[in-house]
Order: sequence, then C-alpha cells, then structure tokens
Amino acid sequence: MAWLLVVVAGLLETGFAVSLKLSHGFTRLFPTIAFAAFALGSFGLLTLALRRLDVGPAYAVWTGLGAAGTAIYGMVFLGDVVSTLKLVSITLVIVGVIGLQLSGSGH
Repeated sequence: MAWLLVVVAGLLETGFAVSLKLSHGFTRLFPTIAFAAFALGSFGLLTLALRRLDVGPAYAVWTGLGAAGTAIYGMVFLGDVVSTLKLVSITLVIVGVIGLQLSGSGH
C-alpha cells in the first residue's frame, strides 16, 4: 500500500510541475491553484508513505516518476522536443524506479 501512495504522489508531482509552468510565474489563477493542490496532495501522500518505507528509495521513486511523467507530458502536450536520447533516458529512469521498488527496501 505504501508503494501505491508513492506512485500516486509521483503522478501528482507531474501535475504540480506542469501546473507550475502553466501558471507563468503564479500570474494565472487556475494553474496556480492546481499547482498548490497537486503539490499538497503529492507531499501529503509521500509523507504518509514514508511512515512505512525507507526514505532513499521512496524519494527516488517519487522524483523519478515525477520527472519522467513531466518529460512525457511536455513532449506530448506542450511541444517539447522529442529525441531518441530523451526517450531512452526516460526509459532508464522508469527502469531504475522499478528496480528500486523491487529492491525489497519496503517493509
């Protein structure tokens, strides 16, 4: 259950990163509110998960999922440049996240 919280928190991290960009320096109301909601949800779920998980792997999974999700979202919806190296790198991040989750570091 704790790993599920980390995964959802990582997805919410993608939401707050994208909302941060769309807020244009907190000058647009809806993206700013979305940023705050996603950030509170993400940090809140991560905090709950850390009650049962080691901080290193949990934090790495959280940031890895957030980074990969944000990069993918940017390429698909925001016109970010797509390159083979970028796709391979995102794949490596995801493989690393899976490896950390399978490492048996959770209780």
